[in-house]
Amino acid sequence: MKKFNVYKTIQLVVFILLAGICLYLILADRTLYHLVASDPQIRTLCILLWIAFGLSFLFIFMDFSLFTSFKRDYRELDFAVSSDPVSGIANRYSCDTIIEKYIDKPLPGHIGCIMFDLTNIREINRSFGHTEGNALIHDFSGILQTAARDLCFVGRNGGNRFLALFEECSDDRLQTFLDLVDEKVRRHNGNTDTHPILYRYGIAYDESNRIQTITDLIALSNRRIFSDEKGE
Repeated sequence: MKKFNVYKTIQLVVFILLAGICLYLILADRTLYHLVASDPQIRTLCILLWIAFGLSFLFIFMDFSLFTSFKRDYRELDFAVSSDPVSGIANRYSCDTIIEKYIDKPLPGHIGCIMFDLTNIREINRSFGHTEGNALIHDFSGILQTAARDLCFVGRNGGNRFLALFEECSDDRLQTFLDLVDEKVRRHNGNTDTHPILYRYGIAYDESNRIQTITDLIALSNRRIFSDEKGE
């Protein structure tokens, strides 16, 4: 799409230059100007050429308009494919896409993972309905996305599970992210007009030789949700 935009821009500039040069030659040369004015055939030829220029301008502007519409449709389609409709953050497909970069490859030492479990979502759904539960998922997703910033990738991995994947991980980055999540959750829970967010998490990072693949790393962080070991 970017190449198309460049080509159409070049085409528009060329047509403007040609039209400007033709107009300048006619107005600057008095003999040519009078010839165009007095000779019906030449005048007809010039009119046809200017009509061709005008139509070319029109078609180029139509192409730009269609191109803008295509880009908008493409962005909407990309958002629909890669974003979870409830949470508004990356969906399972997007999570799988980033994980696939490391499939069938030795696990780099700088990869870290945190799996989150929203523990009270089933209770909210049962007591207040799925609309309230979806609102809580959306609120928690927004907290994760805001806390992630440039630290990590976050996505909803299905149900009440959320994935945070650190491609350039360190203990400091992990702790900074968790501190931000904790702070924003406490602020959210201080609002009496909303249901509280209750969550737990499991960390997998710097596992020496125990973990060989990205899927094993994610599975380990998932298991640690339900144990006292957080990976620290």
